[in-house]
Amino acid sequence: MRDTFPAQQTISQIDIAQIKIDVRSRDDIPLILLGLQHLYCTDELREKVFAILKDMLPTKQVDGQAEPVSAALGCPGMNQWTILVLGSLRLCLNADYDRLHELANQHRTLRQMLGLADWDEKRFSLQTLKDNLPLFTPEILARINQAVVEAGYALLGKKNCPAPVVGRCDSFVVETDVHFPTDISLLYDAIRVLLHICAHFSAALSLKGWRQVKSALKKLKKALRIIQKLKHSTSKDEAKKQAKAEQIIQAHQKLIALSATYLKRVEETLTELNTVHHVGELQLVKPKQFVVHAKRQIDQIERRVMKGETIPHDEKVFSLFQPHTEWIAKGKAGVPVELGVRVAIVESREGFILQHQVMEKKTDDQIAVSIVQETQKDFPSFKACSFDKGFHNPANQTELKAMLDQVTLPKKGKWSAKDAERETNAAFVAARKAHSAVESGINALEVHGLDQCLDHGIDGFKRYVALAVVSRNIQKIGQIKRDAEREQLAREREGRRQRQQKTAA
Repeated sequence: MRDTFPAQQTISQIDIAQIKIDVRSRDDIPLILLGLQHLYCTDELREKVFAILKDMLPTKQVDGQAEPVSAALGCPGMNQWTILVLGSLRLCLNADYDRLHELANQHRTLRQMLGLADWDEKRFSLQTLKDNLPLFTPEILARINQAVVEAGYALLGKKNCPAPVVGRCDSFVVETDVHFPTDISLLYDAIRVLLHICAHFSAALSLKGWRQVKSALKKLKKALRIIQKLKHSTSKDEAKKQAKAEQIIQAHQKLIALSATYLKRVEETLTELNTVHHVGELQLVKPKQFVVHAKRQIDQIERRVMKGETIPHDEKVFSLFQPHTEWIAKGKAGVPVELGVRVAIVESREGFILQHQVMEKKTDDQIAVSIVQETQKDFPSFKACSFDKGFHNPANQTELKAMLDQVTLPKKGKWSAKDAERETNAAFVAARKAHSAVESGINALEVHGLDQCLDHGIDGFKRYVALAVVSRNIQKIGQIKRDAEREQLAREREGRRQRQQKTAA
């Protein structure tokens, strides 16, 4: 059984519209709470968002297909409004679950926003948060984001969005939570995971040969550290250089030999688990995947170190735990490489994030048309957009001109006479100068959660990014509300001051 929000208000529970939020605070929490309060107190917006939230339910497997469970059956679960509030707060604060757990149980104003009375002793467990916040899907969050952006425009006095909506598009890298990858560290990761899995099965099924897993890990780590400390010789003496190169090869051979020994034992154990103990294939999927990882890394180390080959980029894996991680070199000063996935955003002139796209194995020029199409699907009045040179190719210029009234897309390379006329046009130059403001939106997203994705897997990555966009737009509404209330307070102070002066006179 799961409600969007409790229909019956309890004794001593404060109505969300009556919650007092300190607009003078410079912290991020009041901003997101102001935005959420506006979302709840605007009837049309609340009904629209709550209707979307009703689709956010846990799933169960039926004939191999994931189907949502009934909202009317089972034990009471966390209501969807609470999930939205805590999910938005997590991204807004760039917080982990531990901090969110503390705030949900101890922050008085936040608990009021969750619909809990001051005397209510209800406490959220850490596992409850971890189980419920992933119920969001990118599709549900996209629908919520559209409703929030429209509400933001209405708050600015531009109901139903102004025509035309003017946007600016750019991409950035959201890093994944991984260590810097080397072929030897990835091999160590694979063997380490396999040894832990075998130790777990050994404890449960009394398997033989796995009593000294800790000792095996120490030997493996020692062999890894020896390699990491070795450096290629810079001596001009060829004999010394050759000796050092031989030492490096021998250290790699020792690591490979040790890993191969453990890998053979692991494969024998997996066969035993399947044939003797009848362990299901589902339980053996993960260890079999890591066996493949280990064999690939052994092969690549042998090719690179012993045979002197250069490993093609498309054969490399940069994380065993986050396989969607990409090696991205954007040429930024002081940032030679970033490990993560590119994300493109379309920001409106008013500062709302209209659309985003996770760019798996794609470059800017490959998504320029599709992201505009997706934006126009949600916001039909989207008729002007600026880009940087990375989005340019001749096909994009043609297709975007057919879709938009104004396209600000600089061309790479040398200008033709037609290019010079287009890019020196006053409207083009003005839009080009305004385009850099998108960096402010990107920085805001990075500060509020998108510097590094803390969720696992590509599905978790997409959900994390989509929730960050929704959180940012709710926070933007909170900023508008805060600024308006601050101006009202300033006018009241000025009125009191003037009355006092008249009284004194």
